[in-house]
Amino acid sequence: MKLHSLGNRKKRGYTTWGCMWKQGSCSRNSHFALSGSENQSIPMQTRITAVWPDGSVKWTAHTANSACLGDEIEVRIGEEDNGKVAGGIRIIRKEGKLNIEAGKVFAVIGSGEQGILERFSFEGKERIIGAWPVLILERPELGSSSGRNEKTYRGMIQEVKVEEEGPLQAVVRLAGIHKAEDGEEKIPFIIRVSIGLDSPRIGFQHTFLYDGDENRDFLKGVGISFQVPMKGPFYNRHVKFAGDYGVFKESPALLLSWRPRVPEYIYADQISGKKLCPEGADRKIVDKVMENMPFWDQYQLTQDSVNHFCIEKKLKDDNCCYLDCLHGRRSDGGAALGSEAGSVLLSIRDFWETYPSGYTFQGLTEDMAIATAWFWSPRAEAMDFRHYANRGYNQVYYEGYDYKGADPYGIACTSQLTVEMGDELIPSDEKLKEFEENVKYPVQYVADPETYHQLKAFGYWSLPSRNTEMENWLEDQLGKAVDFYRDEVKQRNWYGLFNYGDFMHTYDKERHQWRYDMGGYAWDNTELVPTLWLWYEFLRSGREDAFILAEKLSRHASEVDVYHMGKYKGLGSRHNVRHWGCPCKEARIAMAGHHRVYYYLTGDHRMEDIFEELKDNEQTFYNRDPLGDFYDKKEMICPSHARSGPDWSSLCSNWVTCWERTGDTAYRDKILAGIRDIKSAPLRLISGPDFEFDPADFHLRYIGENASGGTHLQICMGAPQIWMEMAELLEDEEWKDMIGEYGRFYYLPRKEQLEESKGMIGDREFSLPFMAGAMGAYGAARRKDEMLAQRTWKYLIHAMIHGGNHEGFEPITVPLCGNQKELKEIPWITTNFTAQWCLNIIVSLEFIRKTLPKTLTEADKLVASMDVATFRKA
Repeated sequence: MKLHSLGNRKKRGYTTWGCMWKQGSCSRNSHFALSGSENQSIPMQTRITAVWPDGSVKWTAHTANSACLGDEIEVRIGEEDNGKVAGGIRIIRKEGKLNIEAGKVFAVIGSGEQGILERFSFEGKERIIGAWPVLILERPELGSSSGRNEKTYRGMIQEVKVEEEGPLQAVVRLAGIHKAEDGEEKIPFIIRVSIGLDSPRIGFQHTFLYDGDENRDFLKGVGISFQVPMKGPFYNRHVKFAGDYGVFKESPALLLSWRPRVPEYIYADQISGKKLCPEGADRKIVDKVMENMPFWDQYQLTQDSVNHFCIEKKLKDDNCCYLDCLHGRRSDGGAALGSEAGSVLLSIRDFWETYPSGYTFQGLTEDMAIATAWFWSPRAEAMDFRHYANRGYNQVYYEGYDYKGADPYGIACTSQLTVEMGDELIPSDEKLKEFEENVKYPVQYVADPETYHQLKAFGYWSLPSRNTEMENWLEDQLGKAVDFYRDEVKQRNWYGLFNYGDFMHTYDKERHQWRYDMGGYAWDNTELVPTLWLWYEFLRSGREDAFILAEKLSRHASEVDVYHMGKYKGLGSRHNVRHWGCPCKEARIAMAGHHRVYYYLTGDHRMEDIFEELKDNEQTFYNRDPLGDFYDKKEMICPSHARSGPDWSSLCSNWVTCWERTGDTAYRDKILAGIRDIKSAPLRLISGPDFEFDPADFHLRYIGENASGGTHLQICMGAPQIWMEMAELLEDEEWKDMIGEYGRFYYLPRKEQLEESKGMIGDREFSLPFMAGAMGAYGAARRKDEMLAQRTWKYLIHAMIHGGNHEGFEPITVPLCGNQKELKEIPWITTNFTAQWCLNIIVSLEFIRKTLPKTLTEADKLVASMDVATFRKA
């Protein structure tokens, strides 16, 4: 498989990417080799991430040192792996700890209360002596209505697991909980530590899970602390923070004095990071100044909002205040401290985007300094997990039900931190900025869209084409949709640790604002699968900005929008003003299908946790019947319900993912049980979609033609995509016919629907027909039905030009007062429409182009004129 580097990203550090293989082309025993643009052999580490139904390898994840790679690489099946490296990495398990020998690196990963790292040495020098998770909770003060007290905790490791042990990289998963001095335990965590051969870097992927009381446990601070050796005089110790106007750089002992005056060249050399060795008269002056100057023992950087950071410092004396050093707008998170013992660089990925983040460097005047990377900085206001109301507002604010359902217990949040060792007293500004950029935009290799398309990666989707006027207009619209959401994230500042990655649901053209305060119209929470839209758009276009949008959305949605423990584990919260605010807790928000593309392209280990949580997700239906408010429990035969879509289809997404990741056919059989039941229903896939469901044997029980919430819900949450992919994996021709049959039926005139179903569908409406575009186009191709193809396209195109909209996803400029910044908006926009229209166009084009190309040509004149009346008549 040939791959190329995504964007113009600098090649530094180890990188992992995914490769897909044609069914039957390689087995679990196959060897893989890596070569660069000049066909040179490059060491590589490999693991299998998915298999085909016949057991052959489907996806692999590969790791290599990006510094050895060019812009283009090739992974091929070879006679032997070229990952064999002299020495390689050795992991020695000793007394409950892991000793990792990785060339120039020696690390000891601890257990229990000893923390994450006991030590990390590079080239024989100890650079870190201890690392541990830290937590601060803020709680109401007894007897006070407004006062709060802080309580500190330290992470305790409970489980150590080596997830990847290869010649080039070791990945260790640490699970534990934060423990206070009084023994109280709160906020579980999972931390992955990545160590590379001969690499001065350590990667940390930090996940914490909220298990607090929302009325009592406010998050004040969470992060990782490192103990760093400090040597030499204070004037040879340094700190640096990257800001938005250059790099802030100081020493705990600044050699800038009034009397006696330190020679200017000494101060200039100090600030430039040179090691000072004053002699003679210069030494006497420096020694004299050092007797009577303040020593700055603590520095900290805090990005406390999306548009503000501050740097502060203070003396060691607890009775002294912090001194403001610098205020700025946005920092990308590069930071460093160092001494004659060497330097340590730190960078939190998406530092300002996931505010309030920060660093605290303290003990700079001691033999051991402590550097803490904060994913939530204690210098910011504590995170309040409470809901905005004590009831729901379903009828007015579209909140699912009128009872309050907000519960943050069990949500999670994942952050990434990279630490690098340096030999200098302090790295140069250029090195720090380059490091920061590399952490923010890590090297990522991907294949060309044509390669993914040929392999049918993730089912059916189309490649861009501009052969007709219709196609040209459609490609413009798909491109503009990505442009709009990319720019809207920036314009609306959709940032913050618990928000970054998500979009809002519905726009309010009168306020020129998204409906952030209106229950079900606020945060989108994967409603109508913008995840699939963006990932398919990346696969077909290769756009880096589409990849970034999809990547951030997958990270957020897989963590904050779903529950990882507690009574709702495996379910997610429907759209709301708070990500966990809606009383509707459903499998569709949590399903694996949202994030499969991200996992297989990047090999991200955290997604393996997510998928593991979901593999038996049907068990949650015992306690949380998705239709429990619509049916009387006493009249049921099975213990729960599942609509064929989005409930059962979401479970299929989980089961397919587990089946391909593990090869365990028990998960295939779960799918087959439901397929057999749907086949035996009176109208097959058209039936229902409400079924009773038994999580014990995975069977669906037909209960009549009912559609709680509307028939469109059956096919707007990723069901068509997973059904089509399942049909190919199972080689089930009848199931393919049923998908095509469904697409045809959806677009029949109402009279014909009633006639064909002999009235069985009753008053069930097949509403919002543009959401069925993929099903209709599939049916047209499957049945060679040109009339169905034309009808499908009429609905799709008409959906875009409704309400006098002739410009599609083209934003307009809103007139504002005075010298305010220009505001761009699409007055009618909803993320529901955008995600579904784009996704259905992307999938439908694949079938229409191949089978019925005339349909595109004949529609050219309609698109050219965009005449609504003519279109409706047609």
